[in-house]
Amino acid sequence: MADTKLLDGRLIVTTGDITRMTTEAIVNAANSSLMGGGGVDGAIHRGGGPSILEECKRLRKSRYPDGLPTGDAVVTGAGNLPAKYVIHTVGPVWGDSGEAEKLAGCYRRTLEEAAKLSLKEVAFPAISTGIYGYPKEEAARVAFAAVRDFLETSKLPETVHFVFFSPRDARVFLDTLSQG
Repeated sequence: MADTKLLDGRLIVTTGDITRMTTEAIVNAANSSLMGGGGVDGAIHRGGGPSILEECKRLRKSRYPDGLPTGDAVVTGAGNLPAKYVIHTVGPVWGDSGEAEKLAGCYRRTLEEAAKLSLKEVAFPAISTGIYGYPKEEAARVAFAAVRDFLETSKLPETVHFVFFSPRDARVFLDTLSQG
């Protein structure tokens, strides 16, 4: 599937392995422990090497002794990954209360952290749509609206990538947006 550009080219929908993205930052769909896990989280920790886990341990000891709250975001280095930073965010579990607001918060807080670092490019996976069970179509609407609203009022980041592991998931995202 070819890349699809939206929002005057500031949002790019693509398929691939987020751990291979050469953007300044990639986003980790983390769990609140920040200690790694499955899916994107595990792939980022494995690909980045032990330095990401060490930074996460320091964050747990200092700023987040009870874990990173759902909808919040925190930045670490990217270790051995081609990106410079990893922005960790914890998505909501489908069935909890306030899922849409919490999911939008993941995207908004991540973009705020990217803007604070003056980053021009950031790449997101599909947050909460794996083991957390968030329906992909609903997640697409929430994610797109949150990113669109942020980009309307901020010059940075200049480009946001939505990186889907499969062309089918990218198609679900794009089809959902085309349906309004």
